[in-house]
Amino acid sequence: MIPWKLIDTTQIPGNAGELQLHQRNTEFSISIVGGPVLMSTRAHGSEDALGELACSKIAGRARPRVLIGGLGMGFTLAAALSVLGTNAEVVVAELVPGVVRWNQGPLGEHAGHPLRDERVTLREGDVAKLLKTERKAYDAILLDVDNGPEGLTRKKNNWLYTIDGLTASYAALRPEGILAVWSACPDNNFTGYLRKVGFKAKPMPVRAHGDKGEIHTIWFAERGP
Repeated sequence: MIPWKLIDTTQIPGNAGELQLHQRNTEFSISIVGGPVLMSTRAHGSEDALGELACSKIAGRARPRVLIGGLGMGFTLAAALSVLGTNAEVVVAELVPGVVRWNQGPLGEHAGHPLRDERVTLREGDVAKLLKTERKAYDAILLDVDNGPEGLTRKKNNWLYTIDGLTASYAALRPEGILAVWSACPDNNFTGYLRKVGFKAKPMPVRAHGDKGEIHTIWFAERGP
C-alpha cells in the first residue's frame, strides 16, 4: 500500500497544537499532530448531510442567510450551496488560516472549489465571536467545529456546546431558524441542553461513507417563531 505523505503543517491559534495535511495518491486527510485523523476526502458523507439537510429546510425563504462554523475540507459548504438558490448568502467562519489556505490550494477541487462561489463570504476567526455579536441574523447555523460537544483539538471550542453558547446560537437565528450540529459521537446530554435553551431538537445518525462508514451524529434544532 502506498504510504501517506506529509504535505503541510499549520498552527491552531491559541497555542492549541498543530494540524497536518497528508496525501496518498489523490486522497487527502487532516489530522492532529500526535493525534487522530479528523477528516478525509474519502469519507465525508456526514459533512455532506449536514449542509444539504439543514439548508434544504430554509432554501425556499427569501434571501436565506447561513452561517457555517468550521470550513473543514469544504464539503459542508459545497453541499449547502448545492441546495441554496442564487439569492442566498453563506458566511463561513474558519479559525485556522492554514485550513483556508489548503482549501484554496490542493483540497479545493475535491469539494468543487466552493470558496470561489460568489454567494460565500469568508471570515477568518472564531465563529463564537459572530454568535456573541449578531442577533436574528441567520436562517441556519451549521456547526462542525472540533469533534462535537466534546472538544478534541481546542478546549475553547467547548463553549459553543454549553448552555451559554447554545443560547447565543438561538439568539443569532431568525424565527424558525435551524441550528445543525455535527458530532463524531452521540451525546444524550447535549440533546437536553438544546431543548433547555428552547430548541425543538433531535439527533440523527449519519454514515461517514456510504453504508459502511463510521456512524456520526447530527442534531437538527429548530428555533421557535
